[in-house]
Amino acid sequence: MKIERLFPTANLNTVKDGRGGIFTFIPKDPIVEFNFNYIKAGKIRGNHYHPEFDEYFLITEGEGVLVTRENENTEEEFIFLSKGHCTHTPKGTKHVFLAITDCIAVAMLTKKWDDCKDPIIHVDMGMGKGDHGDPSSPYFNST
Repeated sequence: MKIERLFPTANLNTVKDGRGGIFTFIPKDPIVEFNFNYIKAGKIRGNHYHPEFDEYFLITEGEGVLVTRENENTEEEFIFLSKGHCTHTPKGTKHVFLAITDCIAVAMLTKKWDDCKDPIIHVDMGMGKGDHGDPSSPYFNST
C-alpha cells in the first residue's frame, strides 16, 4: 500500500500537566496549502489521484476509511481513520475516502492546487459517485 498512516510524537508533559495534550506529525515534504473538509456520513471524497503533489489527510472529527487500489485486478486496501489520525498519500496514488459518520478533515498539499496544470485526475474506485472529478457529477467542470 502506498498510503501510510502517520503516527505522532508527543511531549508527555503536555498530557501530564492536565491541560490536554500536544501531538506532532512531521511531514516528509513541506506543506504549502491546506484545506478544511466536511464530508457527510455515507458520502465520498476522492475517486482520483493527484499527479503533482502529495496529500496529507488529518481527521479532526468522525470516522471513515481511506481506500486505495492499484487497478481493477488488485484487491482494495484501506486504512480506518478517526479523530486524530493522519495519512500520507504520495502523488499518483489512487484514493477515495468514504465517511462512516459525518467527518471533518484537513487536507494538506505539498504543491498549491492553483499552481498545478492537472491537480486531480478522476478514476472510478468503485466506491460511489459524486466527487467533483466525476464526469457524471453535476459539479464536474472540464475546464
